[in-house]
Amino acid sequence: MILAGDIGGTKTIIGLFEETPTCLQAIREETFPSQSYGSLEAILDQFKGSGSRPPLHAACFGVAGPIIEGKSKATNLPWELDERALAAALHVSRVKLLNDLEAAAYGMLQLDPTDLRVMQPGLPRKGNIAVIAAGTGLGEAILYWDGAQHHPIATEGGHADFAPRNDLEIGLLRYLQKEFGHVSYERVLSGPGLFNIYRFLRDSGIAPEPEWLRLRIAEGDPGTLVSEIGLAEEHPLCTQALDLFASIYGAEAGNLALKAFAVGGVYVGGGIAPKILPKLQDGTFTSAFADKGRFAELLRSIEVEVALNLRAPLIGAAQYGLMLLGGRS
Repeated sequence: MILAGDIGGTKTIIGLFEETPTCLQAIREETFPSQSYGSLEAILDQFKGSGSRPPLHAACFGVAGPIIEGKSKATNLPWELDERALAAALHVSRVKLLNDLEAAAYGMLQLDPTDLRVMQPGLPRKGNIAVIAAGTGLGEAILYWDGAQHHPIATEGGHADFAPRNDLEIGLLRYLQKEFGHVSYERVLSGPGLFNIYRFLRDSGIAPEPEWLRLRIAEGDPGTLVSEIGLAEEHPLCTQALDLFASIYGAEAGNLALKAFAVGGVYVGGGIAPKILPKLQDGTFTSAFADKGRFAELLRSIEVEVALNLRAPLIGAAQYGLMLLGGRS
């Protein structure tokens, strides 16, 4: 049995997998609100206590944060994780922590074509692949092509400097600098980031915020509400915030594609993309993606796909667990 986890700032998904002759089969999965627990070990204790306890042979967890020498301090959680401590808690010798986007990259390679939606058709080429995923934070990874297979590489590119492209985005940068000092792409391309864009447009006087909108945002998740109202075009503040979000998302995906020389394609993962798919498909994203001057033609030749299956990081962690046992990858 393989225990796998997708650990994020909002939720943690734990799954138990069994290898079959044709695939890894999910035996049981459970989702936990991350902020309600003081540690991953506390979640694992509850998961183990809520069902049967078959013997474990390996465990792998994708974590939203950097992994250094088997240890991680989660970016959006007050948790510290250690492979050795987890191995002792689980009574299993093979335990691995992966960056969550590295786990997602492993998972992307396992998705069925029906789990993907093409936003920009590209040339059918073998080569490096870029993975970008906005959710509670912004993750980026690279699938390096060695001529025979892909190898996921973790990055912390989501925390690189936000690079505005026009006067409006320069205004956004200055607005956020007053609050945060350093402004990373994650401050813009995430659930909280979408609300940051909304606040900038609101406070810049782009359009007035009516009382009904203020109350709805105050009573729910701000980023989710801005995206929902923006998609429905119920108010110009939300519509313009979503437009700007999609454009910056496309631009940063293009930046990553250039840095990784991702001629093999780009996967857009994370929890936000499937929810705003109509906006991502209206050309705003792909126009910004390819707007790279002398390299625009190259960017237009790269296939860009949205991963609709939100289980990709969990699937990827399970696949790496299988590799720890010497199984197929």
